[in-house]
Amino acid sequence: MSASPLRIGIAGLGTVGVGVVRLLRANADLIAARAGRPIGVVAVAARARHRERGIDVSDLRWHDDATELARDPDLDVVVELIGGQEGAARALVTGALAAGRPVVTANKALIAVHGAELAALAERGRTPLAFEAAVAGGIPVIKALREGLAADRLTRVGGILNGTCNYILTTMRESGRDFGPILAEAQALGYAEADPSTDIDGIDTAHKLAILAALAFGRPVDFASVHVEGIRGIAALDIAFAAELGYRIKLLGIARLTEAGVEARVHPCLVPRTAPISQVEGVFNAVFAEGDFVGRVMLEGRGAGAGPTACAVVADLIDIARGTLVPVWGANADSLSRVVSVPMAQLSGDYYLRLHVRDRPGVIAEIAAVLRDCGVSLKSMLQHGEAAGEAVPIVLVTHTTRESALRAAISSIAALDVVLRVPTMIRIEAG
Repeated sequence: MSASPLRIGIAGLGTVGVGVVRLLRANADLIAARAGRPIGVVAVAARARHRERGIDVSDLRWHDDATELARDPDLDVVVELIGGQEGAARALVTGALAAGRPVVTANKALIAVHGAELAALAERGRTPLAFEAAVAGGIPVIKALREGLAADRLTRVGGILNGTCNYILTTMRESGRDFGPILAEAQALGYAEADPSTDIDGIDTAHKLAILAALAFGRPVDFASVHVEGIRGIAALDIAFAAELGYRIKLLGIARLTEAGVEARVHPCLVPRTAPISQVEGVFNAVFAEGDFVGRVMLEGRGAGAGPTACAVVADLIDIARGTLVPVWGANADSLSRVVSVPMAQLSGDYYLRLHVRDRPGVIAEIAAVLRDCGVSLKSMLQHGEAAGEAVPIVLVTHTTRESALRAAISSIAALDVVLRVPTMIRIEAG
């Protein structure tokens, strides 16, 4: 093979950075054959130069300042694996693109928040900006949406995009335990961070959904328009009631193209237990897309970890080595759609409501009157067991209704003296 090697510099030698180095070394011959030239790491930037990482980096140039990689004249590509939407990560990627140097990143927050600006830089310099690893780890969803499904008009995209939340909800269902102990267990196993808020509050999923929606619907990335709810409020009682109703609870990111615009939302959902996405358990992710011609496509796999994420990073490096240049969002900036975002108040769907009410006659009639006055129709109701103290849990399932009407009903129901806690509302999705 006579082609010159593709020389890369990696910023960040954490789990993924080390995984990329290992993969490039272990599969060097296979990667070179598929790339048409060798790909090798020649420089790195990371903290704690002498930390034991399980790989030998003694033959690599070391930069203490990650942004120096953007100016290193002996590099062909910069790989950003620092993370975070600001600081060194943003400075490095911006600097590299401004200098005409290709960038590969796994940084979903950076792409979700600053993707429009970075895409403009990349387009201006005809420079690759690749981020397959930013969404769903080893699942090749970016290429699937931007290239494999490029001919179809997509109308819906989303899925289970956070393994931490999926592990917690799966384990709650299997064990019957509540959220707090399962979160602590996930942290002990390394499935959740010491500060898990980005995962369990839905922000990580929202970053990924913003990227998927931009690719699916051919519009600039718009993280600010994504509605975000997490899983802190899901109780073991909800998991049990959902099972009795024939559902499982999943944290989903869902983006949908409608006549009114684009809905983009992250929240817990009741999904029929027979739906394919209900079968995705533990730390696994799944991404679905629906189009006019292709119908429904679903990809499942590990959404995080050194191996899967490293595979996605190296896949982007192989594209760059072969000279592949695809617009960041699938089309040039002047061809992107300006379709508006739809507020949550305009959403219509079926809903699950869990209430804790006083155990006395007439309670259901009072609640039903509020729902009637707000234009919300009931499909079914569940009530179990004896009162716990004076509180009795009941579950109501609505027919399809407008979210604004349901929220008005919840506000009025919460004000009733027979209702002892703020109602829990979970949206119902077909899957």
